[in-house]
Amino acid sequence: MTPVHAFGRRQFIANSALALTAYALPAISFAATAERKFAPRLGVWRTFELTTRVDLAKPQGATQVWLPIPSVNSDWQQSLESTFSSNGNTKLVSDGQQGVRMLYAEFAADVAQPYVELTSRVRTQNRATDWANMQTVQEDPATLRAYSVGTNLLPIDGIVRKTALEATRGARTDIEKAQKLYDWIVANTFREPTVRGCGEGDIKTMLETGNLGGKCADLNALFVGLCRAVGLPARDVYGLRVAPSAFGYKELGGNPAKLQGAQHCRAEVFLQGHGWVAMDPADVAKVMRQETAEWIKSPQHPLVAPVNQGLFGGWEGNWIAYNTAHDVALPFAQGAHGGQVGFLMYPVAENAAGRLDAYAPDSFKYQISAQEIKG
Repeated sequence: MTPVHAFGRRQFIANSALALTAYALPAISFAATAERKFAPRLGVWRTFELTTRVDLAKPQGATQVWLPIPSVNSDWQQSLESTFSSNGNTKLVSDGQQGVRMLYAEFAADVAQPYVELTSRVRTQNRATDWANMQTVQEDPATLRAYSVGTNLLPIDGIVRKTALEATRGARTDIEKAQKLYDWIVANTFREPTVRGCGEGDIKTMLETGNLGGKCADLNALFVGLCRAVGLPARDVYGLRVAPSAFGYKELGGNPAKLQGAQHCRAEVFLQGHGWVAMDPADVAKVMRQETAEWIKSPQHPLVAPVNQGLFGGWEGNWIAYNTAHDVALPFAQGAHGGQVGFLMYPVAENAAGRLDAYAPDSFKYQISAQEIKG
């Protein structure tokens, strides 16, 4: 697309506006309407080795660091061993409530060039729901209750419940409710590239202000909250893209050599007859807004339609999950933030000056990379 588009601009300068019409517009039209395949299928497991390294370039007093460790084990991910090294005091810890595993490191004020490095191995595969195959799925009732209640950022009453009831009007089955809510997110929200990180997921404020732009932790959190508000157990799944998309979508993959900024939150909803089902309406919005230079406004656009269909019930296994937790308590935290984060998929650090900005990895000084292990 780029060379042809550039050629159109050169023709405009050299000849006339007619040349821009003749060359640039057909090139844009072709690229924008070309249909692309997006159809994740089960069957192939991939193994990734994920490395996160923090170097505290300008420590101010004693410093604490928390790094998320892949904690999800399911029929689509196996979280394997983790190893680490550091010149501080380190230990593997958990939040103690939601099963969130993390590496904790603390550094005294006199430690020169503090660093901590964590390497985790994870196996993952694509997900795809066979909607024609209904079966009895057992799940711990306590787990379903835990993912049915409201949280600080995910209230399920008031405007959230009102919106969910309106969006699901006429739906009778779990699948119908989930489909209506997924379609509502795609139709009414949008990807806002200027939002820092993955967003904050404050869904009540989004609905009250009518500002429905955001990123994955906003849009998928809204989907999860709306699901819970109409009785569908649902959860955010916080993780990281670790490889390019096999289907050619640049916005649906990550650069393995430099993954800071590749964090991505997905969603799951529990549906009778299918169990926990993969969902990702936020990535539909991302493709619509950022896959091409043109902001695509319709989910039926040939470039978007396969993604819109595929991410209702599936996702690609070029992504690993850390955890499914909201309002995560950080063990040993002593800072003014109360030892809690809304979610944990970024490195977190605190020192005498306060909490470091995890959305600025070059200032924070951390790197994330991955390599696929063959065989």
